[in-house]
Amino acid sequence: MNRIIRIVSRLLLGFIVYGLAIVVMIHANIGLSPWDVLHQGISLKTGFSMGQISITVGVIIIVIDALMGEGIGFATLGNVFLIGTFLDIFENLNIVPYATNLFFGMIMMIIGIILAAIATVLYLKPALGSGPRDGLMLAINKRSTKSVGTIRAIIELAALTLGWILGGSVGIGTIISGFGLGYAIQIGFKISHIESKSLIHQSVYETIKLFNKNEKEEISQVETCAEVDKQ
Repeated sequence: MNRIIRIVSRLLLGFIVYGLAIVVMIHANIGLSPWDVLHQGISLKTGFSMGQISITVGVIIIVIDALMGEGIGFATLGNVFLIGTFLDIFENLNIVPYATNLFFGMIMMIIGIILAAIATVLYLKPALGSGPRDGLMLAINKRSTKSVGTIRAIIELAALTLGWILGGSVGIGTIISGFGLGYAIQIGFKISHIESKSLIHQSVYETIKLFNKNEKEEISQVETCAEVDKQ
């Protein structure tokens, strides 16, 4: 049970930090990160919040991930529904200031990238399912000779292009995050000794099955100890 609490706490922290990271990058005010350019572009066209759009886009990408054979786990579902939720919460709390000049904007963008990389490592390491966008990155990585950083950059540039067409905000911060985030995650993987090509995520079904198995084994051990005590 303690292990489950630690894992859930780690995942939740990762989702909270990622939601905060997105807000920090938005408030850097020097151009949105590629995915947020897309989310903002769709938001401008539909009237829904960026958090709501992030959730919707995440659901669509989950379907693509599943078709590419990437497992859908509890962390995947949490990523889709919680990061967008925390994004909206932090925006509504209005606790992150807006940068008023280019220098502070670039500092905030770098901080946001570091936070996003830390968050990614936090929720990927338990291997309970990658985020939908990370799942797409990892699925392609396993089928190519390109590094995870390069693949992340290509995916985000594609999202950027579509978002820009829809009216999303593009600036120097977009370029920094577009190239920087993938490599920041790659560095985080190395520091945490995570090998992206060998990551095997548990699906929701596999996690539930393993939990039930462990629970039965614990009950069996308790019953065995009880029998020994009686003797």
